[in-house]
Amino acid sequence: MGDSAPVGQRNDPEMPRYGGIATFALLPRIEEVAHADVAVLGIPFDSGTSFRPGARFGPAHIRENSRQLHPYHQFLDVHPFASQQVADAGDVAVGPYDIPRAVGAIETAARRLVDSGTRIVALGGDHTVALPLLRAAAAAYGPLAVLHFDAHLDTWDTCHGANVWHGSPFRRAAEEGIIDLNHCQHVGTRGGIYDPSELADDREAGFEIIDSQEFQDRKISDVVARIRRRLGTRPVYLSVDIDVLDPAHAPATGTPEVGGLSTRELFGTLRGLSGLNIVGCDVVEVAPAYDHADITGLAAAHTAWELISLIARSRPGGAG
Repeated sequence: MGDSAPVGQRNDPEMPRYGGIATFALLPRIEEVAHADVAVLGIPFDSGTSFRPGARFGPAHIRENSRQLHPYHQFLDVHPFASQQVADAGDVAVGPYDIPRAVGAIETAARRLVDSGTRIVALGGDHTVALPLLRAAAAAYGPLAVLHFDAHLDTWDTCHGANVWHGSPFRRAAEEGIIDLNHCQHVGTRGGIYDPSELADDREAGFEIIDSQEFQDRKISDVVARIRRRLGTRPVYLSVDIDVLDPAHAPATGTPEVGGLSTRELFGTLRGLSGLNIVGCDVVEVAPAYDHADITGLAAAHTAWELISLIARSRPGGAG
C-alpha cells in the first residue's frame, strides 16, 4: 500500500450520494490508485444458470445499491476503507456464449489482480464464477478452506451436458485439488436434493453442512464456533450465494428457496468470523429483474461491505 494514506470514498460536499458514477460504495476506480489491497470486481456472467436468468446484471445493481455504505463499521469497529486501499476494478469483459472461454477470461483477470497482491471481492454473476476465482486464489495461497453460504450444495456434476455451470464449481475445485477437503463448510443449505447420494458426493468433495434449520435450533455463536473449528487456520475463500437468504430478504435470485436465513442471521454469522485469513470472496446470483424495492441489491451490497470489513480486520492494525 506504500506510505500514502488510502484513498477513501468520494468526498464532494456538493454531490449527493445518489449522484455521479456508481462505483462500489463511491470508492475510487482501480486506475486512480497506485495499488489496491482489495478490489471489487464485477463479473457480469450468467450463462451457467439452470433456472431464472439475469445475474449478468447483478454487478451494476449491487453497485447502485452500495451508494449509501458508510466508512465505519460499528459492530466490527473498523474503518474498512481507511485501513486498506479498496478500489473498484470494474467488470471483467466476458461474453455470454461460451462457458469455457468465459471461465478462462475470469481466471486471467483474477490472476492479474491476485498476482499484484490484491484480494478480490467479486460481484456476480452466477455461481459458475467461483471456479476461476478459486483457481486464481489457490495459485497464490495453495489449497483453500472454503466457507460457502448457499441454499444449494453446488457440488453436482453435469447439467444438460455442461460440467462447468453454477451447480458444479466446488465439485470441479475439489477434483482439481485447489480446495482443502478437510476444511470446507456449507452454511444455510436447504433445497435442491434429488437423491441422498448427492449428500454422499458432497462429503467426498470435502464439505460439512450447517443447514438453515440449525439457525432455529442453535445460537448464532454456536454456529460460528462450528464454522471456525472446521476452517482451522488455512487461507479462506468465502462465497455467498444471495439465495442463502430467504426470498423475503432476497427475492431477486435465480433459484430461490423458502426457509432461508434472514439478513440479521447472515450478518451475525459473518461478524463472528473476525480474524479469519480471507484471501478471496464473492457475492453472487443477484438477478435484479426480480427485485422489489431493491431488497436484494441492498442485501448484496451490504454483504460485500461486511466481507471487505472482515478482510480489514484480518490485517495488522486493521481494527478501529
